[in-house]
Amino acid sequence: MSPELDWFKSSHSSNEGGECIEIAWHRSSYNTNEDANCVEVAETTTAILVRDSKDKSGPHLTFDPAAWQAFLTYAAYVAI
Repeated sequence: MSPELDWFKSSHSSNEGGECIEIAWHRSSYNTNEDANCVEVAETTTAILVRDSKDKSGPHLTFDPAAWQAFLTYAAYVAI
C-alpha cells in the first residue's frame, strides 16, 4: 500500500472540538497514475473498508479482517 494516507474527519464530529474519528484511505503502491481506476482501502480496528477511488463519497464494501486476508491470499495465488 502507498505510504501516503488521506485523512478525513468523521461527519459525526462537531466543529467545537472534542473527540472525533478519522480514517485513512490509501491506494495500492502499484497505482502510479492518479487518474487510473483504482480501489482505496482503509483499516479500522474491526473491519477493512474498500471503495472506488473515483467515487470517494459513494458506497464502500466492508470485510472482516479474516475475510480480507483470505482475499489477499487468493489474489496473490491467482496473480502468479
